[in-house]
Amino acid sequence: MARGFVTAEEVAKRAGVSRSAVSRTFTPGGSVSKVVRRKVLKAARELGYRVNRLAQGLNSDRSNLIGVVGANLSSPFISKQLDLLSIGLLRRGLQCLLLNAADARQDIAPLIELLFEFRAQAIVVLSGEPPASIVDECIANGVRLVLMHQRLDRTDMNMVLSDDSHGADLAAMRLIEAKCRKVAVVMSGSQTPAQVRRATAFTQKMQAERIEVVPWCGGPTSYDSGLRAGRELLADKAIDGAFCVTDLLALGFLDAARLEMGRRVPQDISIIGFDDIPQAGWKGYELTTIAQSFDALADKVLSALESDEPETRLQVVPVALVERKTVR
Repeated sequence: MARGFVTAEEVAKRAGVSRSAVSRTFTPGGSVSKVVRRKVLKAARELGYRVNRLAQGLNSDRSNLIGVVGANLSSPFISKQLDLLSIGLLRRGLQCLLLNAADARQDIAPLIELLFEFRAQAIVVLSGEPPASIVDECIANGVRLVLMHQRLDRTDMNMVLSDDSHGADLAAMRLIEAKCRKVAVVMSGSQTPAQVRRATAFTQKMQAERIEVVPWCGGPTSYDSGLRAGRELLADKAIDGAFCVTDLLALGFLDAARLEMGRRVPQDISIIGFDDIPQAGWKGYELTTIAQSFDALADKVLSALESDEPETRLQVVPVALVERKTVR
């Protein structure tokens, strides 16, 4: 049978001090003499002792855990956000407790309730909308809640999102400049708030210019859904432009256009994505897209977690058109 972790009692015995002296030694600001501290640290090194942070958290009302709830964690956009967010938390002495909401369907309440049990000091929701009762419980327990990519009609939480409507306008204006006359707008069947905002703003801009818009919606937010959209939409030879509300959809659509449907990009069809994931800049794609700064998104979430302001803060990350090679 494998041996368990070295205990504080074993360190105390090796150092010849009390158990409480070991605890005070490893507690920031704990009162202990220099002689005792040296004995404890020496014994801990010899035994390979590590502090039980989980047990420390149980002795206080709040842990150093930040709960992060999200679905579609394998997508390049979500994984990049998680990468930067977890690094930022570690640099602040905080730990990221990640819960995958893929199986939670539309109800993420049980996951957030689980985070309460771990005494998480704050919760970041990457995807999904928590019910009002859970928001109220967060407030009642002093747990800060930060929503990403959602804008709810509430005045008691923090929200961080990109300027989706402006980004969609930039995409529309670029396709208008490319003289597209019939354009597709592609979104996934998940119809997240961000996707809906982008598709709606794009459609309104195009309709104002009397340009025909063909909507497509289906499947998960994935490369394969974009591939399917391209196959189905590009049977219509009149479509000469496409706005895909995420880059992952756009990459699938792009491959369908040029590899399966015989369309030249950008000569026959212009394609724009949204997010500027790393793959969008790969030589095989060089996708024109709307960029939102991953660093800015992470920084705004972290600032929301650190802020002492009790009131809601809506933080909007600016976007910009990144020109590559998929638009005329």
